Amino acid sequence: MKKFLWVILGVVLVAVLYACSSVALTGRKQVLLYSNSDIMALSEQSYLEFAQTARASTNAAMTQKVRVVCSKLINAMNNYFINSGQQNPMQGLNWHIDLVQSEEINAFCLPSGNIVVYEGLANFVENDDQLAAVVGHEIAHAIANHSNERMSRATLTESLHKTILQAAAASGRVSDSQLAVFNTALGLGGQYGVILPFSRKQELEADHIGLIMMAIAGYKVEEAPKLWVKMAENGQAVPEFMSTHPSDVRRIQNLEKYIPEAKAYAGK
Repeated sequence: MKKFLWVILGVVLVAVLYACSSVALTGRKQVLLYSNSDIMALSEQSYLEFAQTARASTNAAMTQKVRVVCSKLINAMNNYFINSGQQNPMQGLNWHIDLVQSEEINAFCLPSGNIVVYEGLANFVENDDQLAAVVGHEIAHAIANHSNERMSRATLTESLHKTILQAAAASGRVSDSQLAVFNTALGLGGQYGVILPFSRKQELEADHIGLIMMAIAGYKVEEAPKLWVKMAENGQAVPEFMSTHPSDVRRIQNLEKYIPEAKAYAGK
């Protein structure tokens, strides 16, 4: 049993040793196992695959509007990091902004800096401030290294899973059937006990950072919770414990809580 515990402790210790990075603006410690070049390569590959089937919008006015909002957020944050003397997590990202033909209310930003906004979202928002709320949230995922962190957490979960099974099998105190049950249980625990809740934490953190980004860029942060109220009225909510996104109610509450902090960044 002692050997079993020491093996688990060793795996956890490796994770702690790798936790040498902090998220910009929030300061939260994070585990990053992959290099920036690895993440950039995967990101570029994902973008190329997406671009093969996506169709660029033919709405020139809407495309210009989206690019102006995105560029304003990017430039404001880049200047903030430079002027404040902080390490700039946006350095080295290759920003590219696309508006694509789709009625889906969606947008995303890959870790490489490729921003994609769907026409459905551009039509859904009521003003540039609400568009900035969504885009700011997506850019926040990139500058907070959330993709790297998610991959790292998944890798550690899988490694811990295998280590526990190997240690248990080596002890000779469990049967094959017991191991099978344990395997299933730990797999479920990894999904609902580690990966999904952590993803919700990242989503709320992206809301937090995105709100600060809006304020720095001169957008009205009060429009962010208003947008999510509208989102909640538009779609069917998924139970929070089974979703990688926070419930609409929780998200709105957190946005409202961070508004005063975000406003303090205005003009910086």
